[in-house]
Amino acid sequence: MLSKRIEALKEKALLRGKEGYPTHFDYDYNYALLSIYQEEPLYRRLAKSMAYAINNQDVIVYEDDTIGGRIYYNNERKVTNLIDIFDYNKEALNRCKNEIDNYDELRRNQLISENAKGHLTWRFDYILKYGVKGLKEKYTNAYNNTNDIKAKEFYEGVIILLDSLISFNNKHIEYYKKIGNDDLVERMKKVPYYPSESFLEAVQSFYMQHIVVMRENPYGGNGPGRLDYYLWPYLKKDLEKGVITLSEVKEIIDELFLRFEERLYNMDMWVEAIVAGGTDENGESSVNPLTYIMIESIIDLNIIHPAIYVRLPKNPDDKLLSLCARYMMSGNNRAQILNDPAIIKALTSNGVPYKEAVHYACGGCMEIGIQGKQSDFLYVGWQNVSKMLELMITGGISLTDNKIIKGFNAKKGLLNYDNFIDFYNDFILEAKRLTNISLKQHDIYSEVIENKRPAYLISSMIDDCLIRGRNMHAGGAKYHDYGATHLCLPNVIDALYAIKYAIFDEKICDKIELLNAIKNNYIGYENLQYKLKNIPKYGEDNDEVDEFAKMVMEDFSNMYLNYKTRHNGKGKPVQLTFIFSPAAASILGATPDGRNAHSQVAYGITPHLTSMKKGITSAINSCCKMPYYSFYGGASSMWDFDNSWINEDIIKALIKTFIEKNGQIFQGNTTSVIDLIKAKTNPEQYENLFVRVGGYSAKFTNLWPELQDEVINRFRHSK
Repeated sequence: MLSKRIEALKEKALLRGKEGYPTHFDYDYNYALLSIYQEEPLYRRLAKSMAYAINNQDVIVYEDDTIGGRIYYNNERKVTNLIDIFDYNKEALNRCKNEIDNYDELRRNQLISENAKGHLTWRFDYILKYGVKGLKEKYTNAYNNTNDIKAKEFYEGVIILLDSLISFNNKHIEYYKKIGNDDLVERMKKVPYYPSESFLEAVQSFYMQHIVVMRENPYGGNGPGRLDYYLWPYLKKDLEKGVITLSEVKEIIDELFLRFEERLYNMDMWVEAIVAGGTDENGESSVNPLTYIMIESIIDLNIIHPAIYVRLPKNPDDKLLSLCARYMMSGNNRAQILNDPAIIKALTSNGVPYKEAVHYACGGCMEIGIQGKQSDFLYVGWQNVSKMLELMITGGISLTDNKIIKGFNAKKGLLNYDNFIDFYNDFILEAKRLTNISLKQHDIYSEVIENKRPAYLISSMIDDCLIRGRNMHAGGAKYHDYGATHLCLPNVIDALYAIKYAIFDEKICDKIELLNAIKNNYIGYENLQYKLKNIPKYGEDNDEVDEFAKMVMEDFSNMYLNYKTRHNGKGKPVQLTFIFSPAAASILGATPDGRNAHSQVAYGITPHLTSMKKGITSAINSCCKMPYYSFYGGASSMWDFDNSWINEDIIKALIKTFIEKNGQIFQGNTTSVIDLIKAKTNPEQYENLFVRVGGYSAKFTNLWPELQDEVINRFRHSK
């Protein structure tokens, strides 16, 4: 339940978020770059320009604030005269075009995708623990004790940005003095400059650093991570002293979350994820009262931001399972449930020490990284592997436009293979080649960004930037991994198994007949299509098919895992679909499993909608047999339900089954399809209808029509 005070704050916060606020951050940053600091060396020019823009942000305060600080992202005043030296996207893109053959053609056909920005978590708790003063002392000492020029440049940049954080904080103090908010004046005089000693101080210190970090590194997908874990020691001490109650804590968390929503109103794809619950370094549950408060807060507030995801430790308490079920039902499709044992095993199986693996968090939608040890290439893009398979079958000719695709090298075509093994092995070789090209692209972006987007402030809270004397892009982060997605893997599995079964094993049809059928989108081949649709599928709990699916998924995971990035990291398989399904389906022809051209593709590693006809238990059983130990970046599944059937007891049982069978990530929708259809027709009446799109939640009416249709037409599980 929300208190009367929070109800009033919510009404005002949402109104302010909807109206927005004219901001000028980008303008100030570029003005400083192009004029004030143009004579400075590049590293200092970037640091000082960022500090200038931070210091010149408008201070927005209100008398009823309990938490100080507020920024906006909408109504930004833009600058158009940015010179090429600072346009790292343009520079990196030009290099890719020059260094990668047929780059534009490969991108156009989704065989590689353009580099994405952002996605990470950082150790904001360093500022809680040391204060900006203590953190600055560490970087000052490092600066004074090295002769490494690059390290000195990095340390100086950090110090400049830490000073700007305090400068911006101090501007707030003056404004709060003017309106007589003495409590915030006294609190902000102490934090974030000095270490936090109380829960309120820790929340204030967290939030001030958060809004400044998100100005320096403003990419949707940068999240606080383990907020309940790092705030709990301060709250625990206050509770023991008797200076705060849990009901008071709930109000503070409610207000904090309203700040996220006000700042990010109508920015649905901006996912700042908080993972609540989880496991500690001793393997014990780290679930605490804040875990429950944060989940209950986002349910009660009924807002999109921040994204609250639940980490379930080994043998989770029944109370927590029940809350997860309530969150799935009454949380307006915002829930995402993470299974600690399965995810931690994937991390440790890929070289992450256990005591680091327990500190995993989602850097955005669901991509898994270790808090404060990963560069912000945690998620960089996707590849349409169904399109790869289509070209493998046709010898490089796209079914949707009958064009030969330049850059696809496997020209032999299915007709020229005498056995499935040779066809499959050549397909894997070509997919691996394309995957390496895609990851090479991210190496190029990383090289350019190292100098053009040093991200000094956030790098000050990334391990091991201090020790190595480099920003997170320059090799400072302990894990310089690139998270990416092989999209449509369940579709590829069904299509490959259909080829194996129908042509080479059971002789249902020959290669020519199958090729002609998919070229004609099964028009005139309806009898064959019927037979292909009834071939065993991934999602029916068929051990033979599921073993085949496991092999395919592992082969594709290894393509990423075996790649060595420029700073000794690796590719991270991140199995999700996000918003990419309509684009992927739009360029796909018919497939050998009986699927028609342009029809929906599967989500994450969830079986395709036509492959789950034996029910959700069979579908979950198949899904949970997959090689989760190889899904180093996380593997998401989507389970949508018929609202007339689903209830909290059923969801609780399904979540329990899913985690007991070692599935990684569980999410879905419980909304009535009828309501979705009505919302598409009359959007003004359904402004607060939220849906789980794929790794993130959004207002349904904000989605474009193709994505709305994708959500509407998903398979709904029922009795």
